[in-house]
Amino acid sequence: MKKWNDQSSEDLEVSHRKQFSVRLNIFFFSVFVIFSVLIVRLAILQFVEGPTLKEKEAYVANDITPIVPTRGNIYDATGTKVAYSLSMQSLYFTLSKDYRLDKNKPELYQIIGDLKRVFNKYGDPDRKMTAAEIEKEMDIKYIKNYGFTPRRIKKDLSNSEIAYFLEHKDQFQGIEVREESVREYSKDQLAVQTVGYLKAFYGVKTSMNKYKNRARLTDEESRYIDTELVGVDGLEYTYQDELRGTNGVKKTPINALNRVNGRATLTPPVKGNNLWMTIDKNLQLVAQQAITDQLAYLHSYSSGNAYAPNAQTGYAVAMEVETGNVVAIASMPDYDSNIWGNAPSQDQINEILSRSANGTIREVYRGKGASSMVLMGSVIKPLSVLIGMEEGLFTPYAGYSDRGYAEFGKAGHETRVRNALGEVLNYLTPTTAIQKSSNAFMVDMVGKRMYNKHGAKSVNVWDKYMKEFGLGVTTGSGLPYENEGRGEYMNIEAAGSTQAAMAYASFGQQGRYTTLQLAQYATTLANRGKRLKPQFVSKITDAEGNVVKKIQPEVLNTVNFPDEYWNTVIQGMRSKVPVFENYRYDVARKTGTSQQSIYGKLVDNGVFIAFAPRNNPKLAIAVMIPEGGFGSRSAAPVAKKIFDAYDQYYGLDGVPKGKAVTEETTTE
Repeated sequence: MKKWNDQSSEDLEVSHRKQFSVRLNIFFFSVFVIFSVLIVRLAILQFVEGPTLKEKEAYVANDITPIVPTRGNIYDATGTKVAYSLSMQSLYFTLSKDYRLDKNKPELYQIIGDLKRVFNKYGDPDRKMTAAEIEKEMDIKYIKNYGFTPRRIKKDLSNSEIAYFLEHKDQFQGIEVREESVREYSKDQLAVQTVGYLKAFYGVKTSMNKYKNRARLTDEESRYIDTELVGVDGLEYTYQDELRGTNGVKKTPINALNRVNGRATLTPPVKGNNLWMTIDKNLQLVAQQAITDQLAYLHSYSSGNAYAPNAQTGYAVAMEVETGNVVAIASMPDYDSNIWGNAPSQDQINEILSRSANGTIREVYRGKGASSMVLMGSVIKPLSVLIGMEEGLFTPYAGYSDRGYAEFGKAGHETRVRNALGEVLNYLTPTTAIQKSSNAFMVDMVGKRMYNKHGAKSVNVWDKYMKEFGLGVTTGSGLPYENEGRGEYMNIEAAGSTQAAMAYASFGQQGRYTTLQLAQYATTLANRGKRLKPQFVSKITDAEGNVVKKIQPEVLNTVNFPDEYWNTVIQGMRSKVPVFENYRYDVARKTGTSQQSIYGKLVDNGVFIAFAPRNNPKLAIAVMIPEGGFGSRSAAPVAKKIFDAYDQYYGLDGVPKGKAVTEETTTE
């Protein structure tokens, strides 16, 4: 038994040895195989894939940089350049490494020092740059630019600077002289608020909705660059996409160390399209000067007393009746919009703030004076009569006995409204009520009767008519910041009652509107109900002069009244205006003098609308002179000068008169 156990133990030991030997052989074989695979793989990497990997090491990617195109020009109707781009050479710097790191600071300071030396020696001595200014423009902290976006260090290089950098470009790695454009505006200051101006994209991309959307663009052909200039007001803003053009693209090889390595390729940018305005330089300058002269006249002394010493501003719009083309739009005083291209200080911006805003389309205040949106006054009366007839409140032949005043309100507590100067006008028809500007007629025949017919809803009915004539809605011009006006008749609490709101609204003391709205209103009267969109651009052309788009007249809505109603009000538009007595054309006109309180003082605002000729209208005009006094003396003379200029260059009868038209300058 013992012998058997010993034998069994020996067999087991032999078996274990054999298994160990097999395992050891397998282990060594596996190691051999693994090392063989590694050796083969290393050989493939070195001899087969090595050149490809080395190339990848040198060229990891292409840095793609958009190049801003040259902005299109803006011309007036005569082909005069009003806003245009001039070519200049600027110096750009592309970061080749992270200069925020201490190890790279010596190289950074060396570049800054070299640039400063060149600028000071070869540049304009009046435009020297400090080291701090150069470092700021390099934007090494990536505040304004992406990593590889070239930074503009200095614009408008002198010829000597350009020559030096081109001759020594090997000594300035990352430095590039690039052609770009700068925006200039006509020295004549033509409709500057309507044309608008530009600002750097990075300053507006978070504050203006249009540019918030543009900031989201990522493709290189349309992506905006932080330092490029974009329109922020006027036509520069409205037509930003048409004027801007299409980016060029620069592709720069970048190695694994994020350094430029190789020759860049360039796809040139496409220049922006050009705008051709409807505004005519000749008429525009006349309108601007007419307002300036009229303000000076209103400040002058007659019999020892100033007529309107507080009148500080004036606004005028001239609109063609058949097309809606705005041929002149003046907001005075104005300013030189070239100031925006010279990095104005905050003090300079504050100084021009009220003049840079377009007072013909929005509410603007100048100092402590009245705003640019004054009450309509009596220019509402043609529309009041139209509404009265359409509502069946009276017929075109109705008679009214004018006592010089009208009353409304509860018995024993009536409110009395008087005619201007308390004048008693006696027997009136709707036509003569407009002509003689009877407040009493409007209150008794329109305001009170509207309230009696519609009750609390009368203001809503009135509001509907106002909007059909463009009062209380934007004109559709497309200009930014346009105000839709204020129908204050809707504020019943402020008026005291619905009846009071309607009474005051009927003769123009319950609605504030812009000059452009009044011009559109006058054009709608001249067109007998067709409300046209004010057009400021006649066509868009590309850089070669090909027409991309031609702008056609656009009817926004049509008011259908019987011809008899239109004849009644148009014949009534014969306000007594000294400057139009014995005028060579029959001008349909309505003066207005609205009153408002300015810092506790009651002031008169001059308002005037007109179109000519009466029976075949070509041009409609609206003028406002806040705090100017009676519209017949303050606003009407401005309109006459614009009519004269239009007759000279276009012809109110369709035949331009040229120098045959005398330059009458009567202001009284």
